[in-house]
Amino acid sequence: MSGDRGLNSERPLSPHLAHYRWEIGQSTSILHRATGIALAAGLPVLAWWIVAMAAGGAAADWTARIYASWPAKLLLFGWTVAICFHLLNGIRHLGWDSGHGFGMANTRSTGWAAMIGAVALALLIWVFVLFGGVGA
Repeated sequence: MSGDRGLNSERPLSPHLAHYRWEIGQSTSILHRATGIALAAGLPVLAWWIVAMAAGGAAADWTARIYASWPAKLLLFGWTVAICFHLLNGIRHLGWDSGHGFGMANTRSTGWAAMIGAVALALLIWVFVLFGGVGA
């Protein structure tokens, strides 16, 4: 066939990744999906903490010691960043759903705002938790 674009064709089936310039939209799209997965994966850990604290006694003490370790705090900080990014990027998507913010400049600025804002908001939360005291 003259119009057949099968495996013997010299042309690629789709453009190669090297032909694209990396954009903020690609990063926010991938991060939104990854943070959604991270949030879902972290839910059993959160549920474990809630059940252990409700049970009290040795279970609560053991869980508190685990969650007070620096590796656990690092994971919890990462989970906090994931929550903040997913929230801010979700708000960005709500703007798009309402028909606003489709211009390239707006897309870039809100993408960067979601990424930087997520880290800043997570840091603010952790500063409050570690130094402000929840019960203070």
